[in-house]
Amino acid sequence: MKIALIVQRYGTEILGGSEYHCRLVAERLAHRHEVEILTTCARDYITWANDYTEGTDRVRGVTVRRFPNALERDIDSFNDYSNWIFSNQHSAKDEEEWLKQQGPWCPSLIEYIEKNQASYDALIFFTYLYAPTVLGLKVASKRSILVPTAHDEPAITLDMYRDVFRAPSGIAYNTGVERAFLQSKFSITAKTDKIVGCGVDLPAQYSNENATTNNELSQNGETAVARTKYAQSAATAFRRRHRLYGPFALYGGRIDPGKGCEELIAHFGSYASKHGDATLALMGVKLMPIPEEPYIRFAGLLSENERLEALHAANVVIVPSPYESLSLLALESFAVGTPILANARSDVVTDHCQRSNAGLYYADQNEFLECLQLLMTNEDLRSSLGTNGQAYVKANYEWDVIMGKYDSLLRAVAGKRIPHSARARRQRVSSKSSRNPRSRNQGRSKPHNNNDR
Repeated sequence: MKIALIVQRYGTEILGGSEYHCRLVAERLAHRHEVEILTTCARDYITWANDYTEGTDRVRGVTVRRFPNALERDIDSFNDYSNWIFSNQHSAKDEEEWLKQQGPWCPSLIEYIEKNQASYDALIFFTYLYAPTVLGLKVASKRSILVPTAHDEPAITLDMYRDVFRAPSGIAYNTGVERAFLQSKFSITAKTDKIVGCGVDLPAQYSNENATTNNELSQNGETAVARTKYAQSAATAFRRRHRLYGPFALYGGRIDPGKGCEELIAHFGSYASKHGDATLALMGVKLMPIPEEPYIRFAGLLSENERLEALHAANVVIVPSPYESLSLLALESFAVGTPILANARSDVVTDHCQRSNAGLYYADQNEFLECLQLLMTNEDLRSSLGTNGQAYVKANYEWDVIMGKYDSLLRAVAGKRIPHSARARRQRVSSKSSRNPRSRNQGRSKPHNNNDR
């Protein structure tokens, strides 16, 4: 099949939930289909400035068509307009203006879809929120699949999104929680839907396929031993590199108030004052000031191998965001056997914890302190939760499971059979992903609605 994936930004440098999610799926689909990405020239989600060159590109083997945005976002004006529209009666024209101010506003992308939609067997739109999805779904809804990446937030109450969720022929939900939320809120008429999510990519050192070539393995099945040795070696390397000699908790992703990082730092400060032997390590792009405290270690932007080392090394991974539609950080932590501590305000991550029995969650600072102390000090509990997490990922988020669900959705929407040879190839391909976003957004204002994926 020839498939178009439409997303607001695309690139190995971009750190963002739906953008990263889209890239992982695209790279897997490209091994079995003719895949094209239709996106904007933006790298920066604050202004949507045209940083990438307009035209056709190749990113990790995937064809990418980039279109220039007609406007840059004035974040202060947009935040003011958002405050007004979420609090007052308004018209459809007001919502159109909000969508335009939110960005990315890319008329040439929509024009391309209108002129070329017939050349694609299916179109997959990532994230319900932005104009490329809102406007693009109107063009070829009968051959479109929506990956909503939705959660309860002010923007989703706008009337225009009723049409968005009525439009697609197929929907790929991230979780059962997301599906229940959306089906309770909208009249969804898609002829097919599935809870799909996203596969978890790990570097070659951890995959079954590559582990079997390791000299440490024998014909008698010593894969688990080799993995344990690798995990210990990776953890030691990360701890030495970042001078982490005691127990530590890890956060990874955008270091941003909208991701719960201000609250995380405040809660951890209280923990450190009572249990002074612990450190909070932060990896990712810094979009807020980080206090200069002895118990905080900013690791910065890490390569995929370094990220894996960090996940192995941590006693616990903290997922503080109250707004998640999937949380790849939680799933990657589960995959390497590290338990998580999650914000109970995120129904999605709380559901992961309950279904997997691989993490704890907190509703307030007192619960945070109690749960963190338990995870930091109880090695048997960490081991048990870690084993449960790995089983949960294997059952639900291995790539063969995810691609099988996409096969089913694509067959239903496009009406074409997926060749057996393509299905058989999918597990022979190992794809690695790179998060290397620029940090030039540091210190800028961000959207009040914290919707940007």
